[in-house]
Amino acid sequence: MVIRAYDETYITTAQNILGHAVDFAVMSLTLDADIFGNAFAVSAASKQFGCGNPLYVAGMNGCELAREVLIETHTPFTNAEDAMYLDKSAEYWGGWSLSFYQWYSGRSFMDILMVVPLSQIIQMYPVYHEMDVMQFVEQMDYLIHKASPDTRLKVRRINCGMSQSQLASYSGVAIRQIQLFEQRQRDINKAAALTLLQLSRSLNCQMEDLMEY
Repeated sequence: MVIRAYDETYITTAQNILGHAVDFAVMSLTLDADIFGNAFAVSAASKQFGCGNPLYVAGMNGCELAREVLIETHTPFTNAEDAMYLDKSAEYWGGWSLSFYQWYSGRSFMDILMVVPLSQIIQMYPVYHEMDVMQFVEQMDYLIHKASPDTRLKVRRINCGMSQSQLASYSGVAIRQIQLFEQRQRDINKAAALTLLQLSRSLNCQMEDLMEY
């Protein structure tokens, strides 16, 4: 089960803010979508937004968020007056959908935008904008899993320089169980809390970092 970073009551406002931020950056500031997307991904603002800091998901408008991201990341831009239109653009939908997906999936904006750039999300508008947002979620999951076929457990283990047998020895979790998790033959999301705790401690991470979304 995914533990979401902030309460569902904020999600509509958060979607609106990020939607306007992307629209303002691309349409009013005339930035390339991926220049803004990359700046947002690496910014501290995106981390605060992703964890549900009320200042970011409810306390500012999209134009303010866009400017903060660009200033923080030293991204050159020519300023323009705030503009937030009633008619929603494909760029607005891209930010709106990205915000929902980040909240729903629990992934960081960095992890998402490294695999599916903002320009690609915006290009999905003609197909998905009239569908239920969960259709978009399913497509994003497909794209991310396709680009990253290894489980999060395997990626974390390899990054820590451990073999499966070493992880089994350090954690006390049977090597066969680790193999089944990594081969997706057993769902790690349904593993006992103690198993996740043992693995996460051995890999120096949070239990949520090993779960598949």
